[in-house]
Amino acid sequence: MTTSLAAIIGNGNIAGVCTAIAMGGPGSVFWMWLSATLGMGTKLVETVLGQKFRKIMPDGSIAGGPMYYIREGLKLTWLAGAYALFMGCKALFSIPIVQSNSIAVAMTSELGIKPWMSGLGLAFCTWLVIVGGIKTIGKVTEFLSPFMVALYVFGAFFTIITFASQLPEALAMIFTGAFNPSAVGGGIAGVTIARAIRYGMARGTYSNEAGTGTAAVLHAAARTSEPTRQGFLGSLDVFIDTLVICTLTALAVLTSGAWTQGTSTEMTANAFNSAMPQIGGLIVVASSFLFGYSSLISVSYYGKIALNYLFGPWIKRPYNWIFCLFIYIGATLEVEVAWSIGDMVNGLMAVTNLIGVLGLSGIAVAAVKTYLKNLDLSEKSNYLSGG
Repeated sequence: MTTSLAAIIGNGNIAGVCTAIAMGGPGSVFWMWLSATLGMGTKLVETVLGQKFRKIMPDGSIAGGPMYYIREGLKLTWLAGAYALFMGCKALFSIPIVQSNSIAVAMTSELGIKPWMSGLGLAFCTWLVIVGGIKTIGKVTEFLSPFMVALYVFGAFFTIITFASQLPEALAMIFTGAFNPSAVGGGIAGVTIARAIRYGMARGTYSNEAGTGTAAVLHAAARTSEPTRQGFLGSLDVFIDTLVICTLTALAVLTSGAWTQGTSTEMTANAFNSAMPQIGGLIVVASSFLFGYSSLISVSYYGKIALNYLFGPWIKRPYNWIFCLFIYIGATLEVEVAWSIGDMVNGLMAVTNLIGVLGLSGIAVAAVKTYLKNLDLSEKSNYLSGG
């Protein structure tokens, strides 16, 4: 679970929310919430299917994901291969670029570090962990996840409390902007309902990855006898990521008034700095690095699984080097380019994965019903026995 959380809690929670607000206005936050609410159900189904159709590889490792349940459940080998290709592309051409780009923006704006320097350092630190495989990744994320979330939540809460008097206005901007963007002043001119929906849904999905199938890969590696229990943990990923952390980011930048200044992590740094001069920006830099780093080392795993499905085990070693190379490249790109690549690949993954989710949803629903029925019977038995 910590590896899955580390994969989705990344700079999408900081930079992604800010780019959504900058491009789609405050109303995009409402559509982000809606996508997360629907995504909790989608991720439950993905995780259950990932557990049920996972494979034990010859070396003893576990592999799972949409490519396996599409191939084994729907018998659509070509679609499974297409999904694996899109997931491999996301792991190579999207996540490393977006995460390293967001970290570089934060480090440049707050510390004056050149993008190529932060990219090189991040690539090296990532390489040190991913060569150790899923067990090493799990240990690192188990340590990083609670610490990085606590640090960022503290900064966001402090900012919101500092500008608590602006909270009603911020909430009003979110709901008004969702259906009447032109009524919200101070933002980018020309924001429409379509733009609010487009950027809210896109950034919400990019952040929590519900519907894209990555949960099925990561949660498939969990050693559990109950797929449905793991499925509920998958839903919890979405709740924590979007309905908690993304919401805190949105409220921090809206209450502080920073949403009209800059984009990406720079906007969040401005918000935190307005509440905690000098210290606030450093919290954003540290959070951006920790969020991005944990995402990179976790995402490298599902990219490796996808390309292993297509090309075999030999791809793992060169993949590690190529993955780290794109981390370095991503730090030097323009923000808009990095996010556009991520949106495109995310959409391709979602289309192919949702075919499998819809086609096999009956299996997951039956598993959930059985689990809840057994849970209910167990609780009644404990109650009658006085347990």
